[in-house]
Amino acid sequence: MSQWKQIQQLEIRLLEHVDYLYDDNFPMDIRQGLASWIESQDWDTAANDDAMSAVLFTNLLSQLERVRSRELNFLQRHNMKIIQQQLQVKYTSNPTVMARVISSCLREERRILSSACMQEQGPLEKSLQNSVAFERQKNMDSRVGIIRGSVQLMDQAVKYIEDMQDDFDFRYKTLQSRESTDRNSEMMKQEVTRLQEMLNRLDFKRKEILSKMDVVIKEIDDLMTSQLNPELQDWKRRQQIAAIGGPLLTGLDQLQSWFTLTAQSVFQIKRQLDKLGELVVKVTYESDPIPLQKPQMEERVKYLIYHLIKSSFVVEKQPCMPTHPQKPLIIKTGVQFTTKVRLLVKLPEVDYQLKVKTTFDKDLPPGRVSRQFFILTNNTKVMDIEDYSNGCLSVEFRHLQLKEKKYINGTKGNEGLLSVTEELHSLSFEACFTVQGLTIDLETCSLPLVVISNVSQLPGGWASIMWYNLLTDEPRNLVFFGNPPRATWNQLSEVLSWQFSTFAGQGLNKEQLSMLGEKLLGQHASCNDYQVSWSKFSKENIPGKPFSFWMWLDSILELIKRHLLPVWNENYIMGFVSKEMERTLLKDREPGTFLLRFSESHLGGITFTWVEHNDNGDVKFNSVEPYTKNRLTALPFADIIRDYKVISDGVVPENPLKFLYPDIPKDEAFGRLYNSQPSKVHPYIPSTLIPISELRSNASSTPPSCQSPEPPMTPGEFDMLNEHLCFDIDTMSSPYSE
Repeated sequence: MSQWKQIQQLEIRLLEHVDYLYDDNFPMDIRQGLASWIESQDWDTAANDDAMSAVLFTNLLSQLERVRSRELNFLQRHNMKIIQQQLQVKYTSNPTVMARVISSCLREERRILSSACMQEQGPLEKSLQNSVAFERQKNMDSRVGIIRGSVQLMDQAVKYIEDMQDDFDFRYKTLQSRESTDRNSEMMKQEVTRLQEMLNRLDFKRKEILSKMDVVIKEIDDLMTSQLNPELQDWKRRQQIAAIGGPLLTGLDQLQSWFTLTAQSVFQIKRQLDKLGELVVKVTYESDPIPLQKPQMEERVKYLIYHLIKSSFVVEKQPCMPTHPQKPLIIKTGVQFTTKVRLLVKLPEVDYQLKVKTTFDKDLPPGRVSRQFFILTNNTKVMDIEDYSNGCLSVEFRHLQLKEKKYINGTKGNEGLLSVTEELHSLSFEACFTVQGLTIDLETCSLPLVVISNVSQLPGGWASIMWYNLLTDEPRNLVFFGNPPRATWNQLSEVLSWQFSTFAGQGLNKEQLSMLGEKLLGQHASCNDYQVSWSKFSKENIPGKPFSFWMWLDSILELIKRHLLPVWNENYIMGFVSKEMERTLLKDREPGTFLLRFSESHLGGITFTWVEHNDNGDVKFNSVEPYTKNRLTALPFADIIRDYKVISDGVVPENPLKFLYPDIPKDEAFGRLYNSQPSKVHPYIPSTLIPISELRSNASSTPPSCQSPEPPMTPGEFDMLNEHLCFDIDTMSSPYSE
């Protein structure tokens, strides 16, 4: 079943996440109409390859034209023509952007499908979903709507007071213009009485409107304090979790709606107070409530405006290198990165020429970091209204670049105890907002960043980003790794599963997480609340190994992503089973039964072990030397399983792999993944790469190393080079080698 068909079968809650993925950048109509073709292309590679993305863009337009020409519905044909034209305008000059958009959408679809397939969600994911519960949003909508309605009624009340005052003012001035001889008449006395009554009613209405304003101002203050600000903080926390592979981030458009409606209400109250001030200039009297209460109310309204506008200035997209879209917040010097800032308040009277300036490590105390950087490219840009969205005001910096400062004496600064990947930095954004006579200085900052100078530092940097965003919601704790907190295994295992969901398309099940827990925690693996230190996770080497737990796991993720994705997604790789458990599982199985697991002693290696039975009934286990990326680049892993051969004592080579554990025939399991070659008329006899290992008869007396050929050899090459082969297979009687 295609990925898109699986998506369409999801429950409504998850379909809402899918809906969020598609907009004018990549309309869902295209995803629907070209589903099979889209899923068959390598968008991940194209996202970093200009030539390939240009070819795919041209092919996509051709596919779209083909579908459009076959469409019988006139309206659908018209819509598809509009979409085709929009894509040409948007991506013709930069098709790589389109490839990145489609790659991101497909990746997020896989994450959503993975979360739907998981039997149970982790505690962190549950709490995040609870935090955006429907009832809470419904209550927020209701309160914002009630406030908006109350402010509209106050508008009518102010207009009524203005009309009443105009009537009073006219009558009062008319009375004053009368001759003094007429002022003692009975009619004049009645008019004075009527004016007094009108003034009393005017005084009552002024007090009433001020009382209503006071209530609404308090209601807005409470709304911002008890709900709007917590909703914003909740979104920022979910943004942190989404950055490290958690649930897809949604809700910013809803937040903008609440912020905008609330801002409209506050600004409307400000205008109403200004209007009351104008009325006082025309008519005032002793104990007039407006001069007494208006200044205090204006200060409260101004405070609400300042607080609302300042908090609405947010980082919508955290800094990220386009070359590593799944690992945001890591910046390599000399490599362009992107980020996006958004204003959640949308007002028609706002001066939209908002210039946003970026600053790296703003106001950082001296000596806090050992390296200092500056933004090499233009760091100022003007905010604009997004035409393709809901009209929000935003600015996207697409070509920012960092460069390290050089020092005259040749040193880089204070050498601290923290490593490069533990040293945190931040990117600040500043703007000056002017509206209705108010000037507000806006400032926000990114989540903490890790700056690297070499891609080899990427795994360590990502470990820091995960640890920080998992364990704190502080927006700018740059000294976090001076004394990093511990994580419970319950927290950490959920995040590790997210990494596999993000990078490999499928998260880890309970058994796989349990096996990982055993490798990291040993006897404490069964305790979900066991505290894992930062050092044990990322810095300390695994006992007897030259690498840390995270370096080992990250290398496996990279191997899956590059070479094992089809096999991994079929659940054929048992993965993290130990060598001891491997033997326990295989010992009672049919000869030739094998299982796949990741190497424990190699970074980024996968091996297979099969079981054999001697004539005397003894069980023998054979393991091949782990295949790493160098070998898997030469031959797909499924083809290695199909073509693998063993030669022993001159016996004709044969494939010892018969059944994938527990009892699945090899070809039944891997047949669909074989890289079948269509027959062609060719003047040469075709050759095939075949992985071969040699099992020596004296293997039991000499500790062998379990090896696979590098590179794999054709049958002809094997005949010629057989005398040079020395690839041994380990047995039960020899030390277990991967």
